[in-house]
Amino acid sequence: MGKIVAVVCQSPSSAIGGGAPVFVENGPEKAAQTAFLLEKILNANAHDLKNGTFILVDHSR
Repeated sequence: MGKIVAVVCQSPSSAIGGGAPVFVENGPEKAAQTAFLLEKILNANAHDLKNGTFILVDHSR
């Protein structure tokens, strides 16, 4: 099982609580760009939840 290491969303109310860093972006293109950049930086996998939210998961644990 992986661990969520970050969340990228378009609305701050989409990611309340949980303990992972949340990045809020203005639009779907910017959210995707940030998620894929963080994917490389964090060595994690970006998963699109198809509701304007991406989660970055570390599956190496």
